[in-house]
Amino acid sequence: MTRKPTRKRANGSLRPADFRLLAEFRLVLRRFMQFSESAAAEVGLEPQQHQALLVIKAYEGDGRPSVGHIAEQLGIRHHSAVGLVDRLVAAELLTRKTDSADRRRVKLGLTPKADRTLEALSSAHRDELRQMAPMLRATLTRLESS
Repeated sequence: MTRKPTRKRANGSLRPADFRLLAEFRLVLRRFMQFSESAAAEVGLEPQQHQALLVIKAYEGDGRPSVGHIAEQLGIRHHSAVGLVDRLVAAELLTRKTDSADRRRVKLGLTPKADRTLEALSSAHRDELRQMAPMLRATLTRLESS
């Protein structure tokens, strides 16, 4: 993906409208994140737990995702992902299985409880994104043309 050069004033600075647009975009993102964090809390999950479950559900690789995949997708260290997985296993939301081909790797799977929880959360998130889409689309359109 190539980035267009930023249109700047003759002296190289951004225009006041550029700052307003960036602030507006950040506001839209933050409102969605606040919604997401509240929705996760309502079902007894920390935001990072919800994100980990979503990463596992969305996994498209061969077999099941690993702890390393969770760490990579969430942008956290491996040992932090291990702690996150431990908490999800204790909450009966994840299963853990040692990879028979490589005993150092642990494969992860969602439990039926996690599937139900994630289905409800994801449905609510999709609905929220659909409501926010016009505002987000308008902001992005203005950003592309600025």
